[in-house]
Amino acid sequence: MRPTIADKRRDFRALHDSGCFVVPNPWDVGSAIYLQSLGFKALATTSSGFAWSCGRPDASMSRDEVLAHLQAIVAATDLPVNADFESGYAGDAAAVAESVQLAVETGVAGLSIEDATGDPARPLYDLDTAVARLRAARRAIDRQGGDALLVARAECFLVGRPDLDETLARLQAYANAGADCLYAPGITSREHIAALVAGVAPRPLNLLVGSTSELTLRDIAELGVRRVSVGGALARSAWGGFMQAAQVLAEQGRFDGFANAASGRVLDNFFRADKASRSGA
Repeated sequence: MRPTIADKRRDFRALHDSGCFVVPNPWDVGSAIYLQSLGFKALATTSSGFAWSCGRPDASMSRDEVLAHLQAIVAATDLPVNADFESGYAGDAAAVAESVQLAVETGVAGLSIEDATGDPARPLYDLDTAVARLRAARRAIDRQGGDALLVARAECFLVGRPDLDETLARLQAYANAGADCLYAPGITSREHIAALVAGVAPRPLNLLVGSTSELTLRDIAELGVRRVSVGGALARSAWGGFMQAAQVLAEQGRFDGFANAASGRVLDNFFRADKASRSGA
């Protein structure tokens, strides 16, 4: 019997209580199903990966498009799904609450809200506004049972304000506003990671590892990080292989780029077996 939404949310919350786990980011139904087969405990959507699959740049998808994507990913997997919900697809707190309510209704086990505005002249919401937006998101989740996880993201390092003190102050304010898990993409050094882990404790910290790193998962766990996500890195890896093969074909008339391609028979058999298991065959 497939797990219920309540089961997924309970399992997802329990994952954050101790240890360290990886939550990889699929960009479509097929990649979600494959990641589940590898034994991961949870998944997270990627706004960039989804946008690229639609021929669009990151942060260009509408709320309705994202909600439909969330529904599809949740339905495709038995794992808990955390939604990359960008900045809530709204400016003011009341509109954020409305968006969060709709996201929770898709069945996600958690969702992240950023403090980025999308305006280069004013890249981050001021702290009072950012906190009000998080509180509105918290209330929206609580009105629907409170079992979905709220993740708060401080985007300082991604928008050209690599200030650890500001980042930590924002994360602590978001924790006080009701965030269950804290996240500061762009943090990479051991010293910064350890400082944030200590600064937001006892709440869990999510670490983004979106490129090659000298840190292993064991290193990251020893620093006290509870969960690790990869953002659009898996989607970029897939695009990298596709682009290289296509460019060699277009520019050199060669087929060398297909050397590492997955077998069509293997893929067919994999998805055939997955479909059969879901139908009870």
